[in-house]
Amino acid sequence: MPPFISLNIAFTLFAVSFFICGALVLLHPLLVRSFRAHDDLKSVQCAHQRVTPRVGGVGVLAATLAAFLFVIPAQSQLYFSLFALTLLPVFLAGLAEDLGWRIRPAGRLLAAAGSASLAMVLLQVWIPPLAIPGLDLLIGIPAVAIIITLFWATGVCHAINLIDGVNGLAAATGLLIATGLALVAQQVGAMGFAIGAAALVPALLGFLVFNWPLGRIFLGDAGAYSLGHVLVWLAIGLAWIHPQVSAIALSLMFFWPVADTFLAIYRRSRAGRPVGAPDRLHYHQFVMRALMLLSRGRMSKGAANSATALVMLPLIAIPIAAGVYLWDRPVAALVAWAVFGALFTLSYLAGVRLFRENRWRRISRVLDARPENRKATN
Repeated sequence: MPPFISLNIAFTLFAVSFFICGALVLLHPLLVRSFRAHDDLKSVQCAHQRVTPRVGGVGVLAATLAAFLFVIPAQSQLYFSLFALTLLPVFLAGLAEDLGWRIRPAGRLLAAAGSASLAMVLLQVWIPPLAIPGLDLLIGIPAVAIIITLFWATGVCHAINLIDGVNGLAAATGLLIATGLALVAQQVGAMGFAIGAAALVPALLGFLVFNWPLGRIFLGDAGAYSLGHVLVWLAIGLAWIHPQVSAIALSLMFFWPVADTFLAIYRRSRAGRPVGAPDRLHYHQFVMRALMLLSRGRMSKGAANSATALVMLPLIAIPIAAGVYLWDRPVAALVAWAVFGALFTLSYLAGVRLFRENRWRRISRVLDARPENRKATN
């Protein structure tokens, strides 16, 4: 965790998130009676084995709001107080879905767009010029910049939500992005943004205690969409207020969930299915099934679920680290986007090919044939 939050404050934020999430886990058998029917074990994209509370975002958001309202330096207090207000539409729509009121994906996206619009109105920030001559012809037109900002902010919220379900993945990704943003903010002396981003680290850790590896609670739509909203507007605000910070470099930190979302849109459109229809073909779901196949049934679904985050987080961290390193170099950051995009697509297609040709079975047989593996099974 970046060093500009005291241990006392970090511990307090951790405790707020930890105790709220813990209480929700303990009380879930009682609270679920008040929820509308919501058995997500039957959903197509389900990756867990027990009915699990999906309201962990309440604890994370409570700790985050406490930081925004009471920890941020006085000179940035008004900005972050208004920032907190912009969370209302996306959080309430997500919470309604988590409690079983069946808010359609289009409704949640509309709520995320509402929060993004509120952020632009109240904070008076949007995606700034990118220092890329061709692109800045468009971004330099305020109406175009506002529309692009609306789509980007809404898309990031949805992208974070798509990776909630595999134990630890969404929250740990958010934690890495928050750390990256805090480090860049520290570089330019933006202590309000640095503290706001760093505050997410203990808030998410308090949740992760219950989410990984046992998967006793998820962020849910309220938590995932709200986390995406907080992260993306920290990035947009930082780039707007401090022009030396490259917005393209900061966008690299969101590479993995955004790339997975674009891939899902392409995949479903090509198959003639609705873009919002769930499936089991996300990158993390491929990794999870690969782990189970390579273990030849020795790894349970629950163990593979938790191991998936460990496999993927180093891959997710690389573009985030690149964003930190290239924070003031927009052209290099744009090249990095192209390189990471190509590697992401090629690795996914290679995985699809391995599944279709049943090569996973051959790989697992080779692994089983190794002397150390034969001893382990004897």
